Amino acid sequence: MLNSKERAYLKKLSSKVEASLQVGKGGSSPEVSEALNELLEKRELVKITQLNNSSENIKDMANVLSERTRSEVVQVIGKKIIFYRKSKENNKITLPK
Repeated sequence: MLNSKERAYLKKLSSKVEASLQVGKGGSSPEVSEALNELLEKRELVKITQLNNSSENIKDMANVLSERTRSEVVQVIGKKIIFYRKSKENNKITLPK
């Protein structure tokens, strides 16, 4: 669980991150979960965009993908979701204490 200081720090970092995954009408499919899982392992902080042709509720999508990838939802804003998960090998982000 992220505390408010860590969440604020990750939000700040994510403002400079481009969306690296787009989710369309397939919604939170297993393929999207797998792609997100791989990105989280490489980058730790991942921003995804929900396309207009997706009918899935953005917050529901965030929760489903978070559970499947064992990651934290940093923020849901508009059609974007920001996820964080500490990498097992590539520790790129050091959270504040």
